[in-house]
Amino acid sequence: MKKISIITLFMFLGLTGCKDFLTVVPETNLSTAIFFTKEADFQQAVNASYVPLRPIVNDRAWLLGEMHSDNAYYFRNILFGATEQQEDIADFAVPTANGVTSNTHVLNQYRLDYQIIARTNQVLSAIDKVEFNADSKNNLKGQAQFLRAYAYFELVRYFGKVPLHLTPVTNRQEATLELSDVEAVYAQIIKDASAAITGLLPKSKQEAGRVTSGTARMLLANVYMVRKNWAEAEKLLKEIVASGEYKLMPDFNDAFSTNTGNKNNIESMFEVQFQEGASGYNGAIIYNYLPRPMSPEELKPITGTSNPQPLTGEGNGAPTPDLINAFEAGDKRKDATIGYVTISGSLRANKVFPYNKKFAKTHSLHGNTGNNFPIYRYAEALLFLAEALMEQGKGAEALTYLNQVRTRAGLPEATMTAQADLRKQIYQDRRSELAFENKRWFDLVRTGTAVEVITAYGQRVKANPVEYYYPEGATVRSHAFSNISLLYGLPADEAALSPYF
Repeated sequence: MKKISIITLFMFLGLTGCKDFLTVVPETNLSTAIFFTKEADFQQAVNASYVPLRPIVNDRAWLLGEMHSDNAYYFRNILFGATEQQEDIADFAVPTANGVTSNTHVLNQYRLDYQIIARTNQVLSAIDKVEFNADSKNNLKGQAQFLRAYAYFELVRYFGKVPLHLTPVTNRQEATLELSDVEAVYAQIIKDASAAITGLLPKSKQEAGRVTSGTARMLLANVYMVRKNWAEAEKLLKEIVASGEYKLMPDFNDAFSTNTGNKNNIESMFEVQFQEGASGYNGAIIYNYLPRPMSPEELKPITGTSNPQPLTGEGNGAPTPDLINAFEAGDKRKDATIGYVTISGSLRANKVFPYNKKFAKTHSLHGNTGNNFPIYRYAEALLFLAEALMEQGKGAEALTYLNQVRTRAGLPEATMTAQADLRKQIYQDRRSELAFENKRWFDLVRTGTAVEVITAYGQRVKANPVEYYYPEGATVRSHAFSNISLLYGLPADEAALSPYF
C-alpha cells in the first residue's frame, strides 16, 4: 500500500466503515474498517490529535485569549492600512449579528478545536475493539480523552453552546447537530478529564511532550475553578502537589523552553511541541508579537538569526501600559516578560516600543522557531490552589502556595489573610506570572470582572491613543470597544452549513 499522509488519512476515516461481516471494504482505500487493527495505528491517530494544537497556539489563541484583554493590544502602523479582523478582536468590536460572526480568526479557532474532537472521536470509538497491551491502551485512550476534553473546554469558554460530537461523523447529515447547553458540554468535559486521569501515566513515566495524569488533573481543576467548585479543585490540586512530579524552576526565565532545549522541564505540566526547521513542526510566535516596521538591524538582537528580514505591516500583542504597570516593584518576572526595542522608522515621537520577551528565544532561521508553548505550568497549579483555598476562607493555608510563586519572583511574602485583600493579590500574581500565556481573558470572564475591566481599559485607549502605540494624530476607530461580550459569536461559515446556529 502506498504511504499516505496523516491528514489524508483522516479525510477517509469514518467514511467507509464496515457495518457487518458481509460488507466488502475496498482495501485500496484507508478506512476505520481496515486501519485500526493494532497499537501502532492508535499511536499514529493519537499523534494526529495533537497536531491542531500547533496552529491554535501559534496563530489563534494569542488573539482570542490575550490580545482580547487588557494585557495586549496591536501596534498601529498607519502606513500599512489595517488588519481589520485582528483589530476587531483587540478593540472588542467583532461584528456579530444573531449570535454569528464572520471573523476569520474565530472561525479557524472553532475548526481547529473540532479537528481535535473529530480525530479523538475516531480513536475512542475504535480502541476498545482491538486487543493490545492494556496499559498502553489505557494511556492512549487517556490522551484522546484529555485532548477531546481540552478542545471542548476551549469551545465552551469561547462560544458557550456548541454542538457536542462524541462519535465519528460518517455522513453529511451527522455533521450538523443542535447546540448543546453549556451544562451538558461541561458534564462531558468533566467525564472525559476524570477518565483520562485514571488511564494516563504520571510525568515520570510518560513520553516527553505527551499529556499525563497530572495534566488531566490540572485540566479538571481548571474546569472546577471556572465552575467555582472550590473544594473539588482543591482536592485535585493538592494531589498534583503531593505527587512530587512537578517543581518550580529556580529562575522564572527557565520555566520556558529555548529554541532547542529546556523543553518539558520539571515545571511544565503540558506544552505544545515545536521544532525549528523544514519538517513542518516549527512555530513563529515571536514574529506575531513584534512592533512594525522593524529593520533587520533592529530585529537581529531579538531573534539572533543570521538572515533577519524587515518586518512591515502591523504588529500584534503589544504589552499594554496596564500590564506593564501591574508588575510590583522588584518583580523579576517583569524583565523576563517585557523587552524594549527602538524602531527608527516609527511615526511616533517616542520610538521605544515594548514587546513580549517571554517567547523571544534566539533561533537560526528567520520566521522559524522551535521553542515550545506552555499550556499548563506548575506555577499556575500553585496559584489555583491558593485561590481555591482563599475562596473557602482558608487564607493562611492559601498563603503557603501563593508565596512559593512570589518568592521565585523575588517578591516579599504576602501576609494578608482577609479574603478580599488576598483575592486581589492572587489575581495580580496570576496576571504577572501568566502574561502572554493566553489566560487573561478567561480569568476576567471567570472572575466576573470582564465588562468592568475592559470598559475602563477601552476608555483609557480612546482617551490617549499615543499611550497605546498609535502615532501622534491617529485616532481609535469609532466603533472600538462597542461589543464587550463574554462570548464570541459562532462562525458564520459554519452557521451557513447548519440549521441549528
